[in-house]
Amino acid sequence: MARAFVFPGQGSQAVGMGVDLAEAYTVAREVFEEVDDALGQNLSRLMREGPEGDLTLTENAQPALMAVSLAVTRVLESEGGKPLSDMASLVAGHSLGEYSALAAARAFTLADAARLLKLRGQAMQAAVPVGEGAMAAILGLDLDVAEAVAAEAAGDDVCTAANDNAPGQVVLSGSAAAIDRAIVIAKEKGAKRALPLPVSAPFHCAMMQPAAEAMAEALAAVDIQAPALPLVANVTAGSVISPDKIRELLVEQVCGRVRWRESVLFMKEQNVDTLVELGAGKVLSGLAKRIDRDMAGVAVNNPADVESFLGSL
Repeated sequence: MARAFVFPGQGSQAVGMGVDLAEAYTVAREVFEEVDDALGQNLSRLMREGPEGDLTLTENAQPALMAVSLAVTRVLESEGGKPLSDMASLVAGHSLGEYSALAAARAFTLADAARLLKLRGQAMQAAVPVGEGAMAAILGLDLDVAEAVAAEAAGDDVCTAANDNAPGQVVLSGSAAAIDRAIVIAKEKGAKRALPLPVSAPFHCAMMQPAAEAMAEALAAVDIQAPALPLVANVTAGSVISPDKIRELLVEQVCGRVRWRESVLFMKEQNVDTLVELGAGKVLSGLAKRIDRDMAGVAVNNPADVESFLGSL
């Protein structure tokens, strides 16, 4: 059996993330400094000190989460004395985490990943005026029922399943009016909970098309290498190593569904039995057993976690 490294998406950010890594490891500090230099912004101070409202802004949260994931990655490689490709067989990331996965696997440079995510955050925020779009978590309904809810709620508006995170955990995205309708319909169809998410834009739906166009232009100008490990892509739930295909899928990902449940099941088919989450929080490692009871989830985001993981190799 084998392990895969997985990388968290937006929502896992917290003031103070990465501080203990930076205090314990020079290589982690160097990651944060390189990201700061690439962006011309003291992002590491915002991560360290807040305010939380500024860190939560999409254009800051996305590169910040990538920076923490890459700090963990570089620490593991440095302390373990071996490249990432010797410790796992696949990489995957949830939404923005796909960029973290690609940077960890050396498909992107760290600086390019930081700049792309800053732009991605700005473009996604600018794509839809504040208040016109929304997202909602639908708990207790499987994907097919959630899709039926979205279709019924849409009317002349946009409403679609944006994230298939785990059995009974689907996120809908679209116009604010349609999402309001979807919350009511979902409860009528037996959802345990249906609640609006505190997000500033409707990610992973057709309303993000202006952001997809901005990312297509930006990605066309960036050098992408074949990753050291195959990437399990959000929009296909299959593996990819071709730089041209990766570029194409990253553009599709802006409006496309994050097929996380299917991605984890694909990884199991490739004999992966452990998902090791590198970066802030424990969302993806927590979902592992909900998706497949035989799949283990491990979070690595502080020096104690690093020591424990390396000791398990």
